[in-house]
Amino acid sequence: MDRIRIIGGNELKGVIPISGAKNAALPLMIASLMTSDTLTLENVPHLADVEQLIRILGNHGVDISVNGRRERQDEGYSRTVHFTCRTIVDTTAPYELVSKMRASFWVIGPLLAREGHARVSLPGGCAIGTRPVDLFIEGLTALGATMEIDGGYINATAPKGGLIGARYTFPKVSVGATHVMLMAGALARGTTVIGNAAREPEVVDLANCLNAMGAKISGAGTSTITIEGVTSLSGARHRVLPDRIETGTYAMAVAMTGGDVTLEGTDAALLETALEAIRRSGAEITSTPTGIRVVRNGGVIKPVDIVTDPFPGFPTDLQAQFMALMTRSSGVSHITETIFENRFMHVQELARLGAKISLNGQTAKIEGVQRLRGAPVMATDLRASVSLVIAGLAAEGETMVSRVYHLDRGFERLEEKLNRCGAVVERVSD
Repeated sequence: MDRIRIIGGNELKGVIPISGAKNAALPLMIASLMTSDTLTLENVPHLADVEQLIRILGNHGVDISVNGRRERQDEGYSRTVHFTCRTIVDTTAPYELVSKMRASFWVIGPLLAREGHARVSLPGGCAIGTRPVDLFIEGLTALGATMEIDGGYINATAPKGGLIGARYTFPKVSVGATHVMLMAGALARGTTVIGNAAREPEVVDLANCLNAMGAKISGAGTSTITIEGVTSLSGARHRVLPDRIETGTYAMAVAMTGGDVTLEGTDAALLETALEAIRRSGAEITSTPTGIRVVRNGGVIKPVDIVTDPFPGFPTDLQAQFMALMTRSSGVSHITETIFENRFMHVQELARLGAKISLNGQTAKIEGVQRLRGAPVMATDLRASVSLVIAGLAAEGETMVSRVYHLDRGFERLEEKLNRCGAVVERVSD
């Protein structure tokens, strides 16, 4: 099993290319189930979750081809992937595939809308708290579907003639359930109105792609989305938006270590709340013609309090990384997690590096320390794993991060991107 070895203490200086967003690519790929034509996606990242979803879509009958080339000016990949689903050959998404990645559960929407029935295993994914499927069930039921749970599977059946447009308001914001309702509603008869919809950029990206395929969706990016159902969708070409979580992660790494890095191919508008928190910590962040520039030349890291919230609030997917940054602040900061109830598993691992963190319910109190010291640590989930990398970049001596398969789920060529900016990061295979 691979590990990541980090020798800390180096400032970061240079250019880091930002990959396509995993959280946008996954629902876009699933949308390929909704048409018999070819959906072409540009800027698809090369990640473990993407490859797993490719296998899952293949199980349903999607033919996939990749036209990509290594972009030598950067250290990432720029891939264009073509998805063609002439016929759905299997409407069952089995446990052995779905259990490995929660987002694969979202195939239930397109399968139900296009074929009228689906059998989908209950999902898996990161162990960061309960993420029930009740919102998915309630939303699809509102569109006329019959939903039954049997033996760890959901058996879903649309009424004769297909799903029926309806008005449904989510009792709480859910990005995944909003994705599913967008896809299901696009092929439903009549008008669907989604209340309390997720406003994340990835939701807007999916709506834009579906509209390019012939859907009639308005209001994406607001809390109310209206969908005029159509009888069929066609193929399209769409570019995956840049990864705002990767952007924020590298911005925090620069704020942690000091230095001057341009994050290329990204957009500050995708994560303004997080960037403002980083600015308050003492870093300078400015937009450039190609992305954003992050600078921290000397000066202390200032303590900043944050509360995670759905977009446009501070993203829960950047909470662990920001906590790593606050471990070396000049005072006391507080982080309150409101999205997932078990997303502080990185606290004990950061403590191994010398961090002083105490928990009170869903709030963490971080007392900044002058220095961190390298130590062996273990990743517990995707975002927690990269928080340990950020801490290791600033720690004295060697930090060895194990279970880095979590990193491979969401960060493309992380060690190469950091090394080209002066870090010392090495992947070690046992």
